[in-house]
Amino acid sequence: MNNKIFSPIKRRRLDIQGFTNVGDDLLTEVGPWLRLAFGLCTLLAFLGIALASTTIIWSLVPIAALGAIFPVHPFDLIYNFIIRKIIKTPPLPKRGAPSRFACGLGSVWLITVAILFQTGNTTSAYVLGGMLCVVGLLVSTIDFCIPSIIYRSIFGFPPKRELNVT
Repeated sequence: MNNKIFSPIKRRRLDIQGFTNVGDDLLTEVGPWLRLAFGLCTLLAFLGIALASTTIIWSLVPIAALGAIFPVHPFDLIYNFIIRKIIKTPPLPKRGAPSRFACGLGSVWLITVAILFQTGNTTSAYVLGGMLCVVGLLVSTIDFCIPSIIYRSIFGFPPKRELNVT
């Protein structure tokens, strides 16, 4: 395993997201692609919020909800059925409960932002929407998932791994 690609900090963040039973070798290979779903959601949410487009925001709600219900996020299918065949990598591992909790929280957050825009509470919509985008940006760039930390604070954190120092 190349520690320049896969650090103990990244491993811990992925464990917190629910990838505790996924091997380091697989996560080293596909870890960056786990960010794709959150990155696309964040990009589309940012676009919807920047344009104050309730159509875009509402269209993300079922995508986030499906990400909460199923262990494979709908945007993971882009990687699993298209990208991985081109770059010849294995499929993404299934998402654990913390990651799915994050999607559920995201869907409620999107509904709230859409309702705020629809009811003329644009300042609140922009503030709450901006916060959503920051949270999404953190998980889609450095694997730091605040909703997964909330989940783990309620249901327990996985044990810390021992560092293999050679």
